[in-house]
Parts: sequence; C-alpha cells; structure tokens
Amino acid sequence: MQWELWLAFVGAAIAISVSPGAGAIQSMATGLTYGLRRGYWSITGLEIGLMMQLAAVAVGLGAAVAQSVIAFTVIKWIGVVYLVYLAVRQWRAHPLDLGEQLKPEASGGRLALLVRGILVNVTNPKGLVFLLAVLPQFVVPTAPLLPQYLAIGATMVVVDLVVMGAYTGLAARLLGWLRTPRQQTAMNRTFSGLFAAAAVVLSLVRRGAAA
Repeated sequence: MQWELWLAFVGAAIAISVSPGAGAIQSMATGLTYGLRRGYWSITGLEIGLMMQLAAVAVGLGAAVAQSVIAFTVIKWIGVVYLVYLAVRQWRAHPLDLGEQLKPEASGGRLALLVRGILVNVTNPKGLVFLLAVLPQFVVPTAPLLPQYLAIGATMVVVDLVVMGAYTGLAARLLGWLRTPRQQTAMNRTFSGLFAAAAVVLSLVRRGAAA
C-alpha cells in the first residue's frame, strides 16, 4: 500500500471512527458503567466485529448482502432489535454503588462485554455498505490484495481503538460526578435514549444509503 494512499485512508478511518454511531454509544455506556479498563473488553469486541465485516467485504459477502434485499433486511433488523434490547437494558439498569460496579465480579462480565461489542458491529449492515463504498478507493486491484487488506485492517483497528478508548475514557470520567441514584438513573436513561435513537436510524437505512 503506497504511503500517500495509506495516509489518505488514515484520514478516512478517523472520520469513520469519530462519527457518532452505535459503537460510540456502546463505548460511552460501557465506560460510564464499568470504567476505562473494563470498557476495553467491549472495545475489543467492537474491533472483532469490525474485522469480521472487513473480512466479509474482502471475500465478497458484503457485496452479496448489499445486493440482496432479504439478506440486508434480515441483518438490519437483527441490529435494530439488538439496539432496542440495549436501550431497554440501559433504561432498566438500577443505580448501584459505583465502587461495586467496577469490581470484576460485578454484573457485566468481561465475556459479556466482549460479545456485546461484537454484536453491535456485526449486526450493523450500514458498516458493510460503508466499507463497500469506501474501500475500493484505497485498494489497487493490480497489486496483491492480501497485504493491502491487512494494512487496511490494522489501520482501522488502531484508529478505532484510540477513538473508542477516548469515548470510553470520557464517559468514565463522569463516574466521579455521578454519586446519587437520581444522577445515575438520569444518565442511564440518557444512554437508553441514544441506543433507541441509533435503532431508529438503523431501521431507516436503505441499500446504498451509506455510499
């Protein structure tokens, strides 16, 4: 991958990661509840989901999903339902002692956070369509494809780790301010609303809309 082309892709990767979406909301909600250190389990899940989408695009499955009304619709509505589930879960979360919430044995184990992150990205067909629209601009078809996709994947992961870590860390800083049950409940319901809004936005996505 040429240096100039890679630098251009870095700019695109930053723009993709910084733009608010379900991943950013998940990162902030996790950071608020569990702190930055445990929040990286969710972020790791997001990156695994992102790489699964990139792999799907690389082998052509992404194009099939984008072109198939049924496949696209099924994946989209799985994502909508999952985001609604997260919204309901966040809304019903009980305000607890923040010190207890940060303990490893507290609710929301590492594996659960990892799986949650994977599902948030895997069930978002807009990500597939967006990758299909963006990646061809940075892939040289006459050059070996595997090294290019490896460079693209590594770049996306590093950029997204930094950006999602920033979202998680920013939310984690709020932990020191949320001392009363009323404050915690208000914040939980704010993030519940954001998850619900993300579900609505995803439900409105149409094939080709991300291009």
